[in-house]
Amino acid sequence: MEIQREEHGRQGAFFIDEDGEWVAELTYIRNGPSTIVIDHTEVDEKLAGQGIGKKLVESAVEFARANGLKIKPLCPYARKVIDSTPEYQDVLA
Repeated sequence: MEIQREEHGRQGAFFIDEDGEWVAELTYIRNGPSTIVIDHTEVDEKLAGQGIGKKLVESAVEFARANGLKIKPLCPYARKVIDSTPEYQDVLA
């Protein structure tokens, strides 16, 4: 399963597409030139327990680092993952 990213205007998402349907997603909004706000993370029940949510957050962190961005995690799940992962503190807004 490949995590993809798309962005339209200020809104973007990391997602896994399965037969034309998003079965996992992490959505964000660009807040100014240097911050993204993660507002939602969701994984289909059939993928539960596979660590997909954490992989989506990891993709967002890697994207932020590669583009000199900070992350403001409003989504409770993303907040929990980032707060509990010491290696991710460098991207926290």
